[in-house]
Amino acid sequence: MRIIRDYTYLDPADRGASVAIGNFDGVHLGHQAVIAQAHEAGQRIGAPLGVLTFEPHPREYFAPDAPPFRLTGREARAHRLEKLGVERLYELNFNAALSSFTPEEFAREVISEGLGLRHVVVGADFCFGKGRAGNTADLQRFGTEMGFEVSIAELLTGEEGAVSSTAIRKALSEGRPRDAARMLGHWHRIDGPVVGGEQRGRKLGYPTANMSIAGLHPPRFGVYAVLVEVLSGRWQGQYHGAASLGIRPMFDGEVPNLETYIFDFSGDLYNAELSVGLVEYMRPEATFDNLEAFIARMDADCAEARKILAAL
Repeated sequence: MRIIRDYTYLDPADRGASVAIGNFDGVHLGHQAVIAQAHEAGQRIGAPLGVLTFEPHPREYFAPDAPPFRLTGREARAHRLEKLGVERLYELNFNAALSSFTPEEFAREVISEGLGLRHVVVGADFCFGKGRAGNTADLQRFGTEMGFEVSIAELLTGEEGAVSSTAIRKALSEGRPRDAARMLGHWHRIDGPVVGGEQRGRKLGYPTANMSIAGLHPPRFGVYAVLVEVLSGRWQGQYHGAASLGIRPMFDGEVPNLETYIFDFSGDLYNAELSVGLVEYMRPEATFDNLEAFIARMDADCAEARKILAAL
């Protein structure tokens, strides 16, 4: 997959794609349906499959001090889009210039003249341009005038109602990762490098791989049964484990992070890239009277997680 970040200077081979447009936070089933429609159109007209998105997320750009809300960072999003067969990722820099475009300017400067897109697919609730003034009818009109096709994908609904990033965030905040997974089409995953910790877990017989969740929407704090994929290094592969997500109240923690204990594993994972999938919320964070009680509870947590994951 090629990643293109500038719509004004690009290789001619990167022009003329069939694209899905959106923010694609989480790459949930609704997003996947839009991408699938772009793929079908691309096959019909002989165009590569693309996704047009923005970085930073427009919501981050306009409200940089708001609480973290993203389900996936840019690297994780790109990784998931590549798995879906996306060949061109137009990850445009969302800045003052781009945010000031009227709907017509965006259609002309970016879609038509800049990227030379041949087919565009958007969701039924798509809005674009300064002040979100443009809608799907406007996009279709501009497409007719400027020479690109436009398809509108109907919004997807599931057991939880409309499939949306907002609904997924709610499910995760309430400790319902299986409900989130039904909307995502995959386990909600936290991706990133393993960072150095205080090695308390190692001393207690439970060495953990520590990961930052900075910039991401925090799921409900507590202990989870998890699926772990080591993406880089000599230990690449898939594993089962139990993870603590939160501030570690037993040790007076302050900065939320994810600490994952991988079952039956012995190896150095520092700086390796991990992807940790949240399968089931088992209990909230807690403090204990002593380390012995804490270790006993970790023993019980791991036994429960093993049973949950064995049943998948």
